[in-house]
Amino acid sequence: MFISEAFAQTATGGSTQSSLMSLLPLVLMFVVLYFIMIRPQMKKQKEHKAMIEALAKGDEVVVGGGVIGRIAKMGETFVHVEVASGVELQVQRAAIVQVLPKGTFK
Repeated sequence: MFISEAFAQTATGGSTQSSLMSLLPLVLMFVVLYFIMIRPQMKKQKEHKAMIEALAKGDEVVVGGGVIGRIAKMGETFVHVEVASGVELQVQRAAIVQVLPKGTFK
């Protein structure tokens, strides 16, 4: 009953307009994903890189774990952060999350 009807149907050549219309939602989803997720993330990475490059000795910073301190020494990839008098932590530059205004850390 159903098999004979399926064989009876002829294959129609799909038009190019219908195939383009089937790809339109996929392209539209990628464009929305780019503007909502990818572009802001790239902007944030660029700002973080600029902040890391602008670090100087004496800046007050927040390290990734939430530790607040003052930069005592700087190297190529590592920074020594003084968290208390005589106590220094050696952290990677990328671990610095935020630069605080002067006078925050006492």
